[in-house]
Amino acid sequence: MATRPLKGSERTALPQAHAIAAADEHERLEASVILRPQARAALAQRVSRLARGDRSGGALSREAFAAAHGASAADLAAVQAFAHAHGLSVVQEHAARRTLVLSGTVGQFNRAFDIELKHYAYPGGTYRGREGAIHIPEELADIVEAVLGLDNRPQARPHFRIRRPGRRGGARSSAPRRSASDRTAPDRTPSASVSYPPTQVASLYDFPRGSAQGECVAIIELGGGYRPQDLDTYFATLGVASPTVTAVSVDHGANQPSGDPNGPDGEVMLDIEVVGAIATGASLAVYFAPNTDAGFLDAVTSAIHDDVRKPSVISISWGGPESSWTSQAMTAMDQAFQAAAALGVTVCVASGDGGSSDGVSGGAAHVDFPASSPFALGCGGTSLRASGNRITSESVWNDQSTRGGAGGGGVSGYFAVPDWQHGLTAATSAGVRTPLSGRGVPDVAGDADPQTGYEVRIDGSQTVIGGTSAVAPLWAGLLALANALNGRAAGYVNPLLYAHPAALHDITQGNNGGFEATVGWDACTGLGSPIGQQVAALVAPAADS
Repeated sequence: MATRPLKGSERTALPQAHAIAAADEHERLEASVILRPQARAALAQRVSRLARGDRSGGALSREAFAAAHGASAADLAAVQAFAHAHGLSVVQEHAARRTLVLSGTVGQFNRAFDIELKHYAYPGGTYRGREGAIHIPEELADIVEAVLGLDNRPQARPHFRIRRPGRRGGARSSAPRRSASDRTAPDRTPSASVSYPPTQVASLYDFPRGSAQGECVAIIELGGGYRPQDLDTYFATLGVASPTVTAVSVDHGANQPSGDPNGPDGEVMLDIEVVGAIATGASLAVYFAPNTDAGFLDAVTSAIHDDVRKPSVISISWGGPESSWTSQAMTAMDQAFQAAAALGVTVCVASGDGGSSDGVSGGAAHVDFPASSPFALGCGGTSLRASGNRITSESVWNDQSTRGGAGGGGVSGYFAVPDWQHGLTAATSAGVRTPLSGRGVPDVAGDADPQTGYEVRIDGSQTVIGGTSAVAPLWAGLLALANALNGRAAGYVNPLLYAHPAALHDITQGNNGGFEATVGWDACTGLGSPIGQQVAALVAPAADS
């Protein structure tokens, strides 16, 4: 049978990793096969109109999307026949997600895709992996777009930072929107630590008051878990009703709190508590999946195409440098976000906590994915200071000098400049302005500095957390509120925000390492932090414009 390499599937070993043994032929695993959409040209035209800011076609229902752009019955049957011919079982099939999950042994997958799975050791542990490309039969070359999960290396990391011990807490503040002169006032106590409950951060950003009743926010998690009693205690302390939280299992993932607040529990609890405090009345669906490329994508597509809970906003606080992804995985995730745009679902993604390098050694600039997808709302980080009932300053979050992290941002090396960023420039810390050569990250920002962080409860303890992990749920909560108040989903908001930057506070002070904050969009804080009521009003005409 003639085969060909699957485009974009090439893998290399992790840095400092080495093969220690061939994977056991009898070891069982699952892999996700992503198929092409139906009516690709029509879907591309719809998405292109949305990217130009044309929302006249309205959002598709999930049922209509599945019928028009899901995988065809013939394509599903062709991949099923291939699987059965190699002794692989189909354990899950979802036409709207264009996904077949196959189960089998290492030996069966090796032979089916002409690969050699091995076990590798690296400083972070071990993983099952491969090198080189996956091969598929010629007759499936136009049908199969990605095969994920054969390699189970950790694909992403959570983007939260717990405040380091030894920093003093400070007074809380609750404030309405500040004037431009207030915003540019210098912070005269930069070393003093302060903290805010999420409700006070929302007040500082002038979020609209009201309930998000009737909305569902999806939260993507790749590990860890939450304890309901912790949530009840936390929301009672805030004086806010506990939200309805549902754990959704994807690829055998589960709500499994570890008891370690420094681990992924910190991410899970932060996300739930920020969204729940801001979008009161909304239901929260937490999609738990393994931390692999397949698990991450399957969690996202499960949320997007969930026709039971029907989330209108998705919050993602996990990611990794573009260089750590295969192009097949990035393309598949970007296509999932395009589907979300067509369905009127907003996807908010943290831009990372490693500054302009995204934590990659070597000194070069890198951006975090999936925040770099043009169909994600990339959420960067600021340091937020307030006095009394007003914000006194807001600058780029950058505490790298003390290993505290910095807001991620820069220019994508994979995605082209989207329509709504044409003509923009990135200002480097060396004072050079360069026209964007790729998609610029982030789009928006919000408080992320652990020294001006969020008061949360994790594994029975009160603590203060920052990181851009807090900004994705902050924006998700705002948009869920807006959706409820407006009676319609905001959907793909990027073109709207870039066309109306006055709905955000422009951040003009600070840098994230390689890039400098400037007037207008910059590669540190994007368009800036939200003026909540203006953002809510801006997205209101979505269905009628």
